[in-house]
Order: sequence, then structure tokens, then C-alpha cells
Amino acid sequence: MGAINSIEYVTIASPSNATDFGDLTVADRIKGGLSNTTRGVFGGGTANGGSNIIEYVTIQTTGNATDFGDLTVGGTRGANSGDASRGLFHGFFNATNGDTIDYITIDTTGNATDFGNLTAARSNNDGTSGT
Repeated sequence: MGAINSIEYVTIASPSNATDFGDLTVADRIKGGLSNTTRGVFGGGTANGGSNIIEYVTIQTTGNATDFGDLTVGGTRGANSGDASRGLFHGFFNATNGDTIDYITIDTTGNATDFGNLTAARSNNDGTSGT
């Protein structure tokens, strides 16, 4: 499957088909995502051999994604975790830095900041979150 730029959504309270939400800033695939009650944030992906792009949408209104900032490293298949204020991107599959953990403040745009490192380089992880 090739890269795509479409964002779709479903209303969880009622069974239905997905509906168009808008478009990503760059056609991509295998991105990670996280959210709070206001923003949905996407990071990483396959664009340009391992994207470091972070972009976001405002959940309450449909529309295209907007540039958020950049991850410290690019990659695919990363896990993401978040709570009401902070999001983590970690374990991206890339050539050199699969142990990187980055964090963002979800309500404030800007580049990710180094949070630390995983105990070993890995990808295809799962993420959890707290309140």
C-alpha cells in the first residue's frame, strides 16, 4: 500500500462507516498517533525514508492537519503514549536511533524534546497512558 494523506473518523457512539476528516500535511503511512480531548497528534512515518514530522488536528472540527513541529529522530512503527497534557513518541524503527523517547506538550506546538532512552532499540511497540 502506498502513502496516503487522508484522515478519516468514526463516531464511536453509533455504528457507521468512516467519514472524511481532512488531509495530512504530507502523504505518509505507518505513523503513530496520540490525543487529548482537544487535539489529535500524528508523528513519524515512512515519508523521506523515516519521517520526523509531527502534525495535529483539532478533534472537534474537521479539517486538514497542521504542522506541529519535528521529532528529534525520524522513523516508522513507533509507539505513542499520552495524557491530558504530554505525549511521548518512542521506539521508532530507523537505522540508528530506535531507542529514542521524545515528548511534546500536546496543547503547545513545537519540536519534540529528548525524554530519555528505552533499554534497547525496538519498534512495533504498544503505548499506554495515564491521567
